[in-house]
Amino acid sequence: MNLTEKYKDYIQTHHLFNKADVLLLAVSGGLDSVVLCELCHQAGYQFALAHCNFQLRGGDSDRDEAFVQQLAQHYRVPFYVTRFDTVTEAANRKQSIETTARHLRYDWFEGLRLQHGFQWTVTAHHADDNAETAMMHFFRGTGIRGLRGMLSKQGHIVRPLLFARRAELEAFLAEHGLAHVTDQTNFEDDYTRNYFRNQLIPGLQKVFPQVVDNVLHNTERMVGVETIYHLAIEQYKKKLVEPKGNELHIPVLKLQQMPAMPTLLFEIIHPYGFTAHQTGEVLALLESQSGKYVASATHRIIRNRQWLIIAPLQSMEAQNILIEAQDSTIAFAGGSLQLSTMDAGALELSTDNHLAKLDADLIQFPLLLRKWKTGDYFYPLGMAKKKKLSRFFGDLKMSLLEKENTWVLEMDKRIVWVVGRRIDDRVKVTGKTKRVLLIKLMG
Repeated sequence: MNLTEKYKDYIQTHHLFNKADVLLLAVSGGLDSVVLCELCHQAGYQFALAHCNFQLRGGDSDRDEAFVQQLAQHYRVPFYVTRFDTVTEAANRKQSIETTARHLRYDWFEGLRLQHGFQWTVTAHHADDNAETAMMHFFRGTGIRGLRGMLSKQGHIVRPLLFARRAELEAFLAEHGLAHVTDQTNFEDDYTRNYFRNQLIPGLQKVFPQVVDNVLHNTERMVGVETIYHLAIEQYKKKLVEPKGNELHIPVLKLQQMPAMPTLLFEIIHPYGFTAHQTGEVLALLESQSGKYVASATHRIIRNRQWLIIAPLQSMEAQNILIEAQDSTIAFAGGSLQLSTMDAGALELSTDNHLAKLDADLIQFPLLLRKWKTGDYFYPLGMAKKKKLSRFFGDLKMSLLEKENTWVLEMDKRIVWVVGRRIDDRVKVTGKTKRVLLIKLMG
């Protein structure tokens, strides 16, 4: 079976796309993408070419752009090109050139795909690329997802050459007399992938001649392992995680008894923006006091008594909201809180239960704003003994709905304010108070 037949067979076997689909080919002008174009042409697929000029190699970058444009004219297909100031973008994003270029091109490809109605974006990644990727992930530190390398279909990205070794592509190129451009930076070791390709893998091949084949076999096995792994993870999640609105509640003691607990914890928190490196910080919460938390860009994991709570950052829907010293307005389902401080000497008398007046020097941030729970207690203002909130509510003859919608402000396991009702006597303003923390509940 020649390469074209293998190509068509791989696409059909893996259900990548069909003849009715219009494909957007990501083409650099190098050997791999030139072979991809010819294979699509020979197999009878409809396609257009897209090229990114990253302006990293001076005249060579412009040469590559012109070459791909001529390639599109040769196949009589649409041609799309864009230019990026990659160095400036990398500096602004504080990322490597490699990472920045990858994000720029895939974002642009997806925009083109949606704008012009292409069914798939097709890249020319082949088997050797996949082996390099898996090895890079292994040495960088990754989970099973990284060890299985690239997938032939991921979202709207399709990689139909993952079955082919680079030597096969070179033979096909020579057989059909196809021209291509050579990126001289591929022979330099400035980038991570080039180092693996030019130095590490050739060195390993001196000891293990079949190292690339062995890595590829492992990636195939890891695809199956990943499937079984995630099935098991989902079963444990169902036993452990309790969804409550847009929050996830995880019982600490139950979590600690789970097998491979750190791995399970990472899989639970990863979808909410937490990294593998933060898993250790979240593990530390299991031994910490209430109110401690770890944050991602979108969520916080809060230790609240015997629970870990994954909640959106200061969302109107969040049921557990951390308040930092610098916060001035906090929106929540019960309204909003406005925080300010003032000198005690300027404080005016007020009996408004919607305004909490606390001794600022007795308050330690972060504070936790949450719904009250059975078993909660505090020391009501003017009382020396503690009282359970359930009894406090009974004394006030509060309705069931009023009870259900009651929030408390907690500091280090102590309730300092039953919001809109009464503060705790231990943080009240006295004659010794110098600064006052004012927290006003707004409709």
